[in-house]
This record gives sequence, C-alpha cells and structure tokens, in this order.
Amino acid sequence: MKEFFATCPKGLEYLLRDELAALGSDAHEALAGVRFSGELEDAYRACLESRLASRILMPLAEFDAPDADALYAGVRAIDWSEHLAPDATLAIDASGSSGSITHSGFAAQKVKDAIVDQCRERFEVRPSIETGRPDVRLNLRLHKGRATLSLDLSGEPLHRRGWRREQGEAPLKENLACAMLLRARWPETYAAGGALVDPMCGSGTLLIEAAWMAAGVAPALQRDYFGFLGWRGHDAALWQRLHDAARERTLEGLRGLRTCFFGSDSDPRMIAIATHNLQTAGVAGFVTLDKRDAVHLQRPPGFTSGLVVTNPPYGERMGELATLPALYRALGERLKADFVGWRAAVLTSEPELERALGLHVDKRYVLFNGALECRLATFELRAPAPPGTQVDKPLSPGAEMVANRIRKNLRHLRKQLARDNVSCFRVYDADLPEYAAAIDVYRGVPAEPERPSSSHAPSTREVASSQTWLHAQEYAPPASVDAGAAEARWRELQRAACAALEVPRARLVLKSRARGKGGSKYGRFAESEEFLVVEEGGLRFLVNLRDRIDTGLFLDHRLVRARVRELSRGQDVLNLFAYTGAASVYAAAGGAHSTTTVDLSPMYLEWASRNLVLNGFAGAQHALVQADALAFLREGRTRFGLIYVDPPTFSNSKRAGDFDVQRDHVALLEACGRRLRDDGVIVFSNNFRRFTLDGAALERTFTIEDVGRASIPEDFARRPRIHGCWLLRKR
Repeated sequence: MKEFFATCPKGLEYLLRDELAALGSDAHEALAGVRFSGELEDAYRACLESRLASRILMPLAEFDAPDADALYAGVRAIDWSEHLAPDATLAIDASGSSGSITHSGFAAQKVKDAIVDQCRERFEVRPSIETGRPDVRLNLRLHKGRATLSLDLSGEPLHRRGWRREQGEAPLKENLACAMLLRARWPETYAAGGALVDPMCGSGTLLIEAAWMAAGVAPALQRDYFGFLGWRGHDAALWQRLHDAARERTLEGLRGLRTCFFGSDSDPRMIAIATHNLQTAGVAGFVTLDKRDAVHLQRPPGFTSGLVVTNPPYGERMGELATLPALYRALGERLKADFVGWRAAVLTSEPELERALGLHVDKRYVLFNGALECRLATFELRAPAPPGTQVDKPLSPGAEMVANRIRKNLRHLRKQLARDNVSCFRVYDADLPEYAAAIDVYRGVPAEPERPSSSHAPSTREVASSQTWLHAQEYAPPASVDAGAAEARWRELQRAACAALEVPRARLVLKSRARGKGGSKYGRFAESEEFLVVEEGGLRFLVNLRDRIDTGLFLDHRLVRARVRELSRGQDVLNLFAYTGAASVYAAAGGAHSTTTVDLSPMYLEWASRNLVLNGFAGAQHALVQADALAFLREGRTRFGLIYVDPPTFSNSKRAGDFDVQRDHVALLEACGRRLRDDGVIVFSNNFRRFTLDGAALERTFTIEDVGRASIPEDFARRPRIHGCWLLRKR
C-alpha cells in the first residue's frame, strides 16, 4: 500500500473524499486536499477519473528541514535513479516555509541542486529544468521544520481536461464546475429525467462537465500528458489497461446520453467559443446553444423538471458590480415565473447579488474560484402560495435585532469555518442579554433508524443532501424577570434564528438549561433515538439533538480533541469520563496504538462504540470499559502514554459516589499520574467556570502547561471561560 495526496480547491475536500472512496481508495480529507492510500492503480485511476482533484501527489520522503543544508541532505539521500533518467527534464514546485527557509524559489533551487549533484556524480550527466511539461515534476511542501517531497503524478493541473481550446475573460475551472453540479444534485436530476440549463454559459464549462458527468466520461481521457509518463516507476501496461477500459465506458455512456442540455449567452463571441469547446469535448450533438440575454430565459419545451445552474459575472474581475443587481433580479424573476418544480444553483462572491435574486435559499456552500471566496446558493423553485395561505408575519423589532446579530456572527465566522471544514458550531450565545440562549448549528445526515446498526456511514448522495439543524438552549431567566415577557422573547428568538439561518421551524430543537431534581442538569427530554451523522475534523459522529440536554458532541472542546489527536501517535490512550467517546475517535485517527474508553454509563459506551465503528475503528485495540473512573485508576496496572480526563463538575451517582471537580481534582490527577508512563501526558479539561487548578499541590508531581485560552474555538470566544484545559507531564 502506498500513500497519496490529492489536492483540490478549498471547499471541495468532502466531495473529493467521497469521490475517491467511490473509486475504491481509503480516503480522508485534509485542508485543501485528501489523503488516500492504495496501490499505483488507485493513483492512476484518480488521475484519470477524478472530476474534483487538482493534482495527485505521491510522497517520496518526509524529513526534518530546518535550514537549507538539511533540505539539501534530505533530498540527496533519495536514490533518484529509481525515479528519473540522469538526462531527464525536471520541474520543482515549492510552497511553505521552514525555519530559515522562507523563500519557495530558494527551496526549489536547493532541491534541484541536490538532485543534479547526485546524478552528475553517479552518471556524469545531469537533468535539466523544464517548467512546461517535464519528464518528472516534484512537489515540495515545507511546514514547521519538516519537508515533504512528492512526485506529481498529474504533471499539470487535472482541471485541464484537454477540451478547452478557447476561454472567456473569467473562466470557471472545470473541477469547480463539477463541485457546483454535485452540490446542486445534478446526477440525481439527470437520473430522474431532468434537463440542465445554463443561461450565462460563457465558454461552456458547466454544459460540458454536466454532459460528461451524465455520460460517465472519464474527465482526463483526452489529456496527452501526465507527470508519471516520464517517471521510471511508471507501469505502462497498467495505465493502458485503465485507459482502454475508461474509453469503452465513455463510448457506451455517450451512446446513451440524452439531449437535455441548454446553454445561452448574450455575447455571440462566447457562443462561438462554447460551440468550439463542445465539439472538442465530443458532446456538441447533445447541447442546444442560443444567443439570448438572461432576462429572456425560457424553460426548454418538454421538460417539467431540471436544474438551472450558472456562474454569472459578480463584478470582481469585470468592473460591473454597480450594474449587476438588475441582472440578478431579472434572472430571479424568470426563474420564479417559468421554472416552478426545478432546482437552481448560482455561484457568486457577493451576498448582495445573491439577495437580488429574490429567491429563498435552500442551502449555501462556500467554494473558492481561484483565490476568490464564493458562495454557491441552491434553490428549490416552488409555486407561490395560493391566495389565503398563511404567510409568516414580519419579525418584530426585537427579533430583527437578534437575527441581525446572528447574521453578523455568521459573517465573522464564515471564513474560518470554511477553512477548517467545521460543520457544527455555535452561532449565538446570549449576545443580547435580554435574549438569553445559546444557538448551535448542526449540519448532518439522518443516521440509520435501527439502533444496533452502528456502522452506518453517509454515502456521497447522503452527504450532498445533508440538512442544517438548530439546537437552541434557553438560559432560564431569573425570578425577577416577568415570565410572560421572558416567554415572548424566547418565541422571538426562535423566529429570528430560523429567519437568519434560513432553517425551517421543524429543524429547530428547543431546550432549557435548568437544573433538574437533585441538582442534576442532565435529565432526559425525550425518547426519540433520532441520530444525525455530523462531521468534525474529518471524522464522523452521531449526535442526538432531542433526547438530552447535551447532544453527544461538546462543540467547545473541538480544539481539545484536535490536541488529543496530535499527541496520540503511537500511544496507548486512556479516555476517562468518556461520554460518547469522541476523544477516543480522535486518538485513533491520530495513530494511537490503542484506546481505552471508560465511562459508567452503558448507554454512552454503546454510543462511543458506534462512533468508533462509524470511523472504521474496531477491534481489541479499542477497548470499552464500564467503570467508575477513579475505581478504574485504582484497580488497574496498565500504564498509558496519554490520558484524557474531562470530568463532570459534580456527580452524585449511587454507583460511584459523590464527586466534585474542585474538591477532588488533585486526587484524580495524582491517580492518573500513577497510571501514566514516565514520558506520557495528561490532557485535563473541565467546564466548571469558577474552577481553580491547585498548582501548589500538583507541581510536586507534574509540570503543568495551561492551554485553556488556546483551546477555545472562535465560535466560543464570547465565553472564554467556558472550559479550562491543562497538559500535565511527570517531573
């Protein structure tokens, strides 16, 4: 098995992961790409059939590179005779920085020098640099003192399919076009007999990619250059077999393709360019092109359903921002008038232009058109409500104030959420004191209804149809507040949240954070057993929004779990007070040698088991233990390299006895220390806001690092004391 990395524009990671998984690879998303493992055949297949990847990289070596000499030595240590002929042509793409290496051009030069010097000494000839189409292209990534040197199997960006002979002023990259089509559910629309319309088709990118997607055309079939063709490890027979099989599938798919693609543009020059590109792509006979302004858009005859998808101008490159709202309004009017029963998808970088459409957004996705952050908005084009139908009343001034605050928070968080691929987050936390509630957003897919089936993982189609849910928790008002006024504000906040986040009332779950009998805060609310599968950190978790005050995933601990993953490689990890085992999943994903998940609740242990299996972690190395944490520490002898302990603030369990985190944390951590290896680390966190760590007592045994401030995600920054976190290591 080999490791590979597929790069892609930000925002496409989850789609690319599912695509590569469908091609048979073990794939896991990362920032701006996907790691996947397999054989050389899997990498060839990704080069040939991925619609979303930009490049396919095969790492050759990873090594410390704090300075130029270390970089040179690391590259020189590779046997380059296995990869390129001594007189081959070579190109090096470098990015990032490391230690004293701050210039990518200088880093690329050191890599070239190391390769050239080795070849000259061994063969008395040397490779030459060719930046266009070299025999071998290398990719160097520098980050935090480490260098990763990879072979670029694609050679040049995979969005270059080979059909584009001409393009307009602001062309849409082909892999971004495919992401738009997948997010807009074009494959399902085509399978149901629908048509595709692009009213501002430009050079025809969306039309061609939609036709190829419907016919199953391998997107790289027309390319005549790949980076592996001049590589000495290239398996020409394997590549030819894959290429021939893809060609047969393509011919069969094109024979069955329906004529259901319609494009138009107001510029006759663009119609000519699109015609040429369609002919080169081999799909001209399936596409109808017209010179027509978008304000005269018409539904193609004979089709009652379909997809209108377009990448209209949005003023960034063409200087038209002031004149564009009228165009968007006209497009929205045509969609409402003539495309009821259809779906629409529009890509734009300006929220004002999206609003000018005058359509109710079903979903939004953040995508990047080059360096430009854009939003793909999708719409279900429904018939207007008949006369007499009850229409929601306008928001009250108070509710409008709350809605505006939620929108402002979302705008502030949007870039970071997109960059970190965060799909569950807090969007409001009593920002306006009189509207005292916390509102969390969960984007996920309903899990399989049968409880024993813990291995359900969302398919590509399910992920594309994920839903947004809101989880609103009211902070119980003090007795001095009039109950009627508090109830009215609570209703206003609910309407504001649904309006600001464009979520139907049916997907808003309400709770109140009030203490139950005996001081407990964690009573049951319902018995629905309705679970969503959500994603965090490239992992999948089951959450239940209805049944308990907490959902199964503490969102404020997102960065704490990420730290657990960083510290877990090669370690035996113990997770105490494990709840639903999210930290165990992170540890396993970080390369832990083993995980031991301890909780007193059999229900939570079952939940933890389902979370582990959901991510492909099963077997004896992932143990689940029903026990009181302190009893487990006292009675066992196994030592661990990492112990994660996140105790409750207090507990009065009949099975475990009383526990108070302020009173008992020293004894708890000292007990953890007795089960910790000498070079191990304890990650200790808790949510008691008045908690004070007893450093004087603990410093006899541990060195202590307070990482609490760094462990608070941006969406919880308004409550910096929501939890504390410390790293403890033995002296």
